[in-house]
Amino acid sequence: MPQTVLLAEDDRAIRHALERALTLEGYRVTAVADGVEALAQAHRTPPDVLLLDVMMPGIDGLQVCRVLRAEGDRTPILMLTALVETADRIAGLDAGADDYVVKPFDVEEVFARLRALLRRTGPGTGEQNPPRGVAPLGTSASAGVREAAAPERQLTAAGLRMDLQARRVWRGTRELELTRTEFELLELLVRNAGIVLDHSTIYDRIWGYDFGPGSKNLAVYVGYLRRKLDDPGAPQLIHTVRGVGYVLRED
Repeated sequence: MPQTVLLAEDDRAIRHALERALTLEGYRVTAVADGVEALAQAHRTPPDVLLLDVMMPGIDGLQVCRVLRAEGDRTPILMLTALVETADRIAGLDAGADDYVVKPFDVEEVFARLRALLRRTGPGTGEQNPPRGVAPLGTSASAGVREAAAPERQLTAAGLRMDLQARRVWRGTRELELTRTEFELLELLVRNAGIVLDHSTIYDRIWGYDFGPGSKNLAVYVGYLRRKLDDPGAPQLIHTVRGVGYVLRED
């Protein structure tokens, strides 16, 4: 069965070009021109993935994200945006988007990001072997991390507690509200507490694709995750190792 894409883009030329390219790539595409139609179609026939333009008349892409997430819909969402400021990208992630592509874009990048999202959420997809020293998602990594026996499926490290089945996270007694990608990034860091993970490893484990040294995607997610994790007067948990990557530890 071909995977289904719901495409919402108000620019007719871009919408038609993407619809054709995605169809030729093997997807079954439903293309709509605004957020109202996108929500109606998502409710009528839920797709495997949504591809949403941020700036649309009426209900924009961010509002579509917020509505679907508020309804408990966890379908992966890839945003198309002409907004390049970090604050604008953070707004998209905060609304519930899983990833974004900045216009003008190469259609091959759109394909790569869609494949990465679908690999993370599709049924029957196996995890790739992680680089040496890095625990795969679903296994325990270090002495500083403990995973309880099923069915609890809990991880703890550096004052964090993660319920993997319920996809809930606490720092101390405070529960954190995380998007899907934030949760998976934090889970990877928790499983490898005390281990420095390089950028390529994180991209491969979370997105399934290394977007190269010029990509700001990882930095945006780490920055936003820090804002949710950090407490005034408490130790910072996610540390940057310049030129290498990131590590979770409680100093």
